Amino acid sequence: MPTDSNEEKLLTRLNEKLDVLIKVVSIQVGVEKSTTERARLLKMAGVDNQTIAAVLNTSVQAVRTFTSNLRKKGGAR
Repeated sequence: MPTDSNEEKLLTRLNEKLDVLIKVVSIQVGVEKSTTERARLLKMAGVDNQTIAAVLNTSVQAVRTFTSNLRKKGGAR
């Protein structure tokens, strides 16, 4: 039976692996599209701004700018 400490370590490792998977899948989204369109697609899929910025090799501020009209039109889905 795992202890609390071991469970926390396992959950941390699992979370790190999920973060890597999210980034790998995100890289593949809309490869043929512009950076703006890719940012919008990822935002609508629920990916956070920091991850989008890392995937698209841009700043978090740029991601906010790219996705600002999503908020104006009723928010990201």
